[in-house]
Amino acid sequence: MSFTATVHQNEYVPEGSGEVHAIVTVEAGADVQAAAAMERNLILICDTSGSMSNPMSKIMAARQAMAAAVNEIPDGVRFALIAGDHEAEVIFPTNGHDPLPADATTRAAAAGLALQLEPSGGTAISTWLAAARELFQGHEGMNLAYLLTDGKNESEPESNLVEELVRCSGLFQCDTRGVGDAWVVEELRRISHALLGEVDIVREPEAMAEDFQAFLKRALGKAVANVSLNVWAPVGSTIKFVKQVAPNIEDLSDRGADAGKLTTAFPTGAWSGGESRDYHVCVTVPPGAVGEEKLAARVRLNVDGEDVSNGLVRAIWTDDTALTTRIDPQVAHYTGQAELAQAIQEGLAARKAGDEATATVKLGKAVKLAHESGNDGTVRLLKKVVEVEDPNTGTVRLKKNVEKLDEMELDTRSTRTVRVSAKGS
Repeated sequence: MSFTATVHQNEYVPEGSGEVHAIVTVEAGADVQAAAAMERNLILICDTSGSMSNPMSKIMAARQAMAAAVNEIPDGVRFALIAGDHEAEVIFPTNGHDPLPADATTRAAAAGLALQLEPSGGTAISTWLAAARELFQGHEGMNLAYLLTDGKNESEPESNLVEELVRCSGLFQCDTRGVGDAWVVEELRRISHALLGEVDIVREPEAMAEDFQAFLKRALGKAVANVSLNVWAPVGSTIKFVKQVAPNIEDLSDRGADAGKLTTAFPTGAWSGGESRDYHVCVTVPPGAVGEEKLAARVRLNVDGEDVSNGLVRAIWTDDTALTTRIDPQVAHYTGQAELAQAIQEGLAARKAGDEATATVKLGKAVKLAHESGNDGTVRLLKKVVEVEDPNTGTVRLKKNVEKLDEMELDTRSTRTVRVSAKGS
């Protein structure tokens, strides 16, 4: 299977400095998809707490969406369904154990049970994840889950969820979705971060079916489960951070595990053939003398325990400011995208706290950064929250009446990035 890692950087470092930045573009070849032959296990988790009946259109849409998704699962793919309120119920398979292979009989049975979901009780998401963990245990193939909720985790201590995420980490990936405007963005973001998934918003109940189908398409397209970005740094050096920066921002730094021989492994989750992602690697090394060159880091792609690609991050010390101030376009672009996400989240937090001055400054900065980088999707979302007077300077005015859904959508999608444009590469 072909994976490639291409390093983009300005390798020239100012005299006395030791911080080295690089963008590593990782691409999975089409043959990755062709080589896929592992067991696939899918679990759909649907909130059935009492709030799903307000209005009833939510639970009715959830029933139809889950049933429709079940009917699209290909033969042989193992699957299970979980209904969650203040506790979890494995509604399929009915014995509550071990996902079953899809066929005409199991699909019909599961879809029928999905159409009977009834809302009641509270919300304790750790129990839902624990039920998924027990179902996935013993299965070492592609383990993927989808969790949909309309509310916040209010029926258990926060520590329960934190502890369960630790237990689930590494066993399965989980995408999270919030429907409506009563859920907490940061809560679902924490779950998706810990479990290598994606978080998004489903604005209206009627959109559930489309989102279930989109998840299923992505899940079935995944071909390789265990891919890690392994970063070697020489003695005396430190890996400051490793972040995925495209197609969205995800800080992987806290996921690093010792892989021996001065190497740290950062799990990247499952991949599809033809997929491409960018990673920002920052390493600090002992400063060298002018003219000295060092290998600052070696980046390897590790697939199922085997190194399949190799990229080098170099450092050359110079006192020539013309060389050291020439920022690599890839590094500059993604540094700006990270600043954009931070500005949005800080601006929305300030607005929520009633600090309109800070909110205006932060969201104005976000407009400027999004405009400069060509992130048109984020510009459109920002315009629902602020009146843009001049995108070039980031001059904005806060809108007085903003739908909560618009704020939540902007927050949820603040980490989505655009690749470097042709003119900027």
